[in-house]
Amino acid sequence: MTRTFPTTENASGRRIGEEELAAVERVIRTGHLSRVGGVETPALEEEFASLLGVKHAVASTSGSSALHLAVAGIQPEPGDEFICPPITDFGTVLGVLANGGVPVFADLDPTTGCMTVETIEAVATERTRAIMLVHLFGGAADVIGVRQWAQQRGIAVIEDCAQAYLAQPKGKDGYVGSFGDIGCFSLQQSKHITAGDGGFTITNDDDIARRMRLFSDKGWPRDTGERTHLRLGLNYRMTDLTAAVARAQLPKLPSIVGDRRTIAKRIIDAVDMPGIQLVAEPERHSFWLFPMIIDSAKLGFGHKEFTAITGQAGLPIGGGYLQRLIHQTPAFAEHKTFGESGWPITDVDYSDAAVNVPVAQGLLDSGLMVMQLNENYTTEDADYIAEHLQQAYDQLTK
Repeated sequence: MTRTFPTTENASGRRIGEEELAAVERVIRTGHLSRVGGVETPALEEEFASLLGVKHAVASTSGSSALHLAVAGIQPEPGDEFICPPITDFGTVLGVLANGGVPVFADLDPTTGCMTVETIEAVATERTRAIMLVHLFGGAADVIGVRQWAQQRGIAVIEDCAQAYLAQPKGKDGYVGSFGDIGCFSLQQSKHITAGDGGFTITNDDDIARRMRLFSDKGWPRDTGERTHLRLGLNYRMTDLTAAVARAQLPKLPSIVGDRRTIAKRIIDAVDMPGIQLVAEPERHSFWLFPMIIDSAKLGFGHKEFTAITGQAGLPIGGGYLQRLIHQTPAFAEHKTFGESGWPITDVDYSDAAVNVPVAQGLLDSGLMVMQLNENYTTEDADYIAEHLQQAYDQLTK
């Protein structure tokens, strides 16, 4: 008999309860649900900035909009290049394209799935404006090394932390998002904390913060009392109703991440699977997902064979994370952007021959597995998972 696990798609895998209900009622009773003139969203921004130890947080409608704010905040020129990983959510590149930038894809570290200084340097050009550094699955990329390399070249670092609340770089006490020029977070349903959707963009730079706030509100400087539009902007304002839910979620974040770490470490400590890379420092990882990377060349099998076995036991494990690398999607491969123009990537070759990312392709094809995990998993769930991971490994290596 297979086991059913808690899921972030419903209450079984979420910490949503009386606090969130009270927050929603509090706002509903005021009759004022908008951020404009409201109190919940500004309060949420202050609370999130304080938690991350930064000067500014700008709330928005989604993680994707948070990333778009970051791109707009550094004022790129059309055609500027942004170095991106090929394994990520499309939200990482969406704001780049929408602002006229050109995504350039760098290969990944085979043990983490994140970009490195070396892979970034291999594709950097004189047009490189920023690095979209994704902390994948809850694990911190080498943001310290990347930031140092980028600062020497006048290149901005935008941290995509949508999957990595409270993750910490190796040897550092701070949280991801606070080391680069800008950090971006998501409140989408499956993230560590949720308001259904929503996002945060954080920075210590006053000018960037001002530009992001303007871009999120049609370029309207409401603080001056003047109804004008200083520059092009969109409407990415978070509602006070969303902010109230997020405020109720925020105090729960440390325990949510802590409980995920406890469950993940219990699984890691219980298995012995040479040739399958597990998280090396679970105390620094925030485990949006539980990643496992198979050395297919060494072991002679990949994620398809492994998940065929674990699936029989009901383990929520998938291979590859994506069905195809980001540059292989029609948006890039067929230049499906604005009408038939292909702008801003009209003349960019995103074929596999042109985009040299063999590690990323290997992870997608055979090496990478990700398992669903959340704060409501029990020790019994962890032990069941460990038992069946070990059984699958032993069966394939005997």
